[in-house]
Amino acid sequence: MSALVGLLGGLGLFLIWSACWAAPEHPPVRARRSRLAGLLQQAGVAQVTPASLLASCLALAVVTGLLVVVLTAAVPIAVCFGLFSGYVPVAALRWRARRRSRLLGALWPDVVDHLRSAIRAGLSLPEALIQLGTRGPAELRGDFIAFGADYRAGGHFDGALQGLKNRLADPVADRIIEALRLTRDVGGSDLGRLLGTLSEFLRDHARTRSELEARQSWTVNAARLAVAAPWVVLMLMATRPEAIAAYNSVAGWAVLAGGLLVSLFCYRLMLRIGALPPEQRVLQ
Repeated sequence: MSALVGLLGGLGLFLIWSACWAAPEHPPVRARRSRLAGLLQQAGVAQVTPASLLASCLALAVVTGLLVVVLTAAVPIAVCFGLFSGYVPVAALRWRARRRSRLLGALWPDVVDHLRSAIRAGLSLPEALIQLGTRGPAELRGDFIAFGADYRAGGHFDGALQGLKNRLADPVADRIIEALRLTRDVGGSDLGRLLGTLSEFLRDHARTRSELEARQSWTVNAARLAVAAPWVVLMLMATRPEAIAAYNSVAGWAVLAGGLLVSLFCYRLMLRIGALPPEQRVLQ
């Protein structure tokens, strides 16, 4: 009875404490979007669902774990390598997203130059964007062809621009599209000058960021090498029966669990120290 009274008293105090604070506002639907869905979109594989990605990670982890169990007969080692392999699809997506972001960063100045030339030739802004589907950079033609199809189907420029922004899923593209949208809404004759200034800014930004990423890659490669080396040695040791017997014990489970936690913590810490601030999509 005393335990029940204490539990009810603590619950009452908690309710009184929680009533003193304002209820948090629910974020909009777009802000609650899954991080995995955003990663898939940035990697250019938006047709893959987050559920399919998680299923792939789980299947790869199980298959790798079973394979290591068959080869070494060491369950704790199989669990560790299964966890590592389960992260491989996510790591591949992040690598693809970074690679796509660098590629788009190098292409956007050319896109802006094409737009500027088309507008100077007398084309309207929608026509200039549609023309990029045939004369723009090859890597982006598919997106602008889809923009042209959306614009011809509905005749709504803002809706077609929003669809283009969602397909590209790039911070630089967001800024360019919003600048074009604002220019079309307010009018004016300075669009050519705006695009010229934007092109120079994008080239300077891409050049500076590429230099910083080249220096940052030293830290990233060192972190990956430092994390991978002990586990490569562990896999080599797992070919010896006495090592397998040692790791199958309770102490072996504890050693591998501690090594896994330390490796993950140190890897994340090194990446955080040497990481560049990522470009955020603030104009979604």
